[in-house]
Amino acid sequence: MRVEADIKLGFKDVLFRPKRSTLKSRSQVSLQRTFRFVHTDHEWTGVPVIAANMDTVGTFAMTLALAEHKMLTAVHKHYTVEKWRAFLDSAPADIENHIMVSSGTSDSDFDKMSEILSLDDKLRFICIDVANGYSEHFVEFVARVRQRHPNKVIVAGNVVTGEMVEELILKGADIVKVGIGPGSVCTTRVKTGVGYPQLSAVIECADAAHGVGGQVISDGGCTCAGDVSKAFGGGADFVMIGGMLAGHDESGGEMLKEDGKQFRLFYGMSSTTAMAQHAGGVANYRASEGKTVKVPYRGPVVETVQDILGGVRSTCTYVGAAQLKELSKRTTFIRVQEQENRIFN
Repeated sequence: MRVEADIKLGFKDVLFRPKRSTLKSRSQVSLQRTFRFVHTDHEWTGVPVIAANMDTVGTFAMTLALAEHKMLTAVHKHYTVEKWRAFLDSAPADIENHIMVSSGTSDSDFDKMSEILSLDDKLRFICIDVANGYSEHFVEFVARVRQRHPNKVIVAGNVVTGEMVEELILKGADIVKVGIGPGSVCTTRVKTGVGYPQLSAVIECADAAHGVGGQVISDGGCTCAGDVSKAFGGGADFVMIGGMLAGHDESGGEMLKEDGKQFRLFYGMSSTTAMAQHAGGVANYRASEGKTVKVPYRGPVVETVQDILGGVRSTCTYVGAAQLKELSKRTTFIRVQEQENRIFN
């Protein structure tokens, strides 16, 4: 047993230190980035914010809505091949730039993912998603997918330490998803005692990934636009969002009505609700590691998207970053014990 005494930070522990800026308006800030990937010759340009691959967030409807803003959606893995075919037949011509095909790590997941990818050669992103990215089986699966799909951009996660980021990139991942336990409907930290404060995880994992030519996604922990900015400021190349995009028309999830108010169900993919829906219930050898909550219905997602992107643009103006890619270079975080005055909350 050993104890690491270094302080690790979450988004709530810091604020940006403002710096002089020559920018006159938020409208001058470009949030688009262009990336090349270590294992392929693909180049991607867009706004690097991703809807999480949860079936109450990562829907086809969300894909279409976010594509209007040049953003990405990691579509959840529970759509059938037939539904994928129908969606791709009617989707805009450039939808492949804004969509990820999600997969677990079973043989059936592998076969289904490969079948979906065969529907359209232009589909370029694969998101291999497990709760625990530290298993040898997961690493071997990433290598297997790279061998079968050498020209695809592979996202793999989740992990929170630099050495595992390097391992996954060397085995075939282009982008590593970072985050264990920070999600709003994740109970992994409570049920297992395992986790890592998200900002420190992003800072350390981004450094490791960039050293071997890869990228990272900060996955989880964002409760407001400022947290999205902090993830980018900490070095994340992409930021994945779940709860902030829940409760909308495009989100999916059962609609409920109580006392004249409307709600949508939102739940973690390791929750009892999700496993009852997709796996016949929680296996007797494990515990549920997710919550099920009722999110107030919020209408179309466009206003939330504009709020998030507007907040990130504003951050950039406060530190003098004319482009999103400059934000981490212009970032100085200061440690704080309070974020905001909450007297009217």
